[in-house]
Amino acid sequence: MDIMQYIIIAVLFALIVFLLVRRFYTPKYINNLSQEEFIKGYRKAQLIDVREPREYDGGHILGARNIPMSQIRQRINEFRKDQPIYLYCQSGARSRQAASIIRKKRGATEIYQLKSGFRKWTGKIKKK
Repeated sequence: MDIMQYIIIAVLFALIVFLLVRRFYTPKYINNLSQEEFIKGYRKAQLIDVREPREYDGGHILGARNIPMSQIRQRINEFRKDQPIYLYCQSGARSRQAASIIRKKRGATEIYQLKSGFRKWTGKIKKK
C-alpha cells in the first residue's frame, strides 16, 4: 500500500467515527428524561410526537400532537416559546434531530426528550 491509500483509509475511518458520534451524542441543551420524569412534566408542556403519521396512528402517548420530523422546518411556528417542549420518536434519534432544529430556528430553551423513545414506553397510549 502506498501513502495515498493510507490517507484515504484514515479519512474514511475518521468520517465513520464522526458520523457515529454525531448520531448517538445528545447535546447539553436537550434534557433526556426517564419515563417517570417525562410523565411528571409533559401535561404542562407541548407534547410532540415526531414520528411519521402511520407510526403515530399505530399508537401514541395520550395527548401528543403529531409533527413529523419531515415537517418540522415547515411547521416551526407551531412551537410555542413560552412552554417547555417534550419530544419523542421511536428510539430517540429523530427527536434529538428535531430538538436541534427547534432550538436553532425557534430559539426554544426548554426541550426535553423521552429517553429510549416510544418503543420503551409502558404508559397509556391511544390508537387511531
